[in-house]
Amino acid sequence: MNNNQQGILRNLPIYTVLSLISLVILFPFLWMITTSLKDPTKIFLFPPQWIPDPISWSNFKQVFVKQPEFPLYFFNSAYIAIVVTIATCLFAALAGYAFGKMNFRFKNIIFLILLTGMMIPTEVTAIPMFVWMSKLHLTDTHFPLIVPSVLGAGGIFGVFLLRQFFIMVPDELEEAAKIDGCTPWTTFWRIMLPLATPALSTLAIFTFLHSWDNYFDPLIYISDNKLFTLPVGLKLFTDTAGTDWHLLMAASVMATVPLLLVFFIAQKRFIEGVALTGLK
Repeated sequence: MNNNQQGILRNLPIYTVLSLISLVILFPFLWMITTSLKDPTKIFLFPPQWIPDPISWSNFKQVFVKQPEFPLYFFNSAYIAIVVTIATCLFAALAGYAFGKMNFRFKNIIFLILLTGMMIPTEVTAIPMFVWMSKLHLTDTHFPLIVPSVLGAGGIFGVFLLRQFFIMVPDELEEAAKIDGCTPWTTFWRIMLPLATPALSTLAIFTFLHSWDNYFDPLIYISDNKLFTLPVGLKLFTDTAGTDWHLLMAASVMATVPLLLVFFIAQKRFIEGVALTGLK
């Protein structure tokens, strides 16, 4: 028996446990896909029918019949997620560079105060934020879904992530840029920001996923169905008559596709960013 075979046998219990955990994690995803392709009468058959027979592609078409405004919900989620992601990355990069490379009074104290914002649950500040937004007449707009997300816990996490990255960048790069006559602003845009691409990709993925899946905030601030996002729109497939599971799962599959695309496109940069920033 060679060393490779011995290694496989030695790690077999670990592989078995990891495989079982993977199956548990994948089960809801597989059930969503198969249910989206099933006839409504065959969804809850026992034993479960994992391969739909026949395949009902019409479920995806019926989503738009049941909810004609589904494309609008899709657009609202995409628009908000893209704006929040870009704004968060820009804010985090600027603040992270300041905290990581610049020297100013009370820098560490201010940074610690910022970090405390990550420790406050969103539910704790939900009522004060709603009252504030109501007094400013900003409910039933997308403003409460964008600005608090950029300046809240997500943005603070981004500042922490980028600060960790910029601390690891050698100071010699900045010194060389100064010798060449670069201002701090030029150094940031032309040298530091391109170097931070892996960390920014990691932050962009986290931010996009959180914004796309955000259900709590739209539920609180939005009552106009033309401003609904996908998570709230999916809830509309459940009414007093019951849940259209085949349509809900078909809509969920369509809502999941952008998340998978974003992750697979940026997967390499995501792994690099996690490794470079020491994120656990």
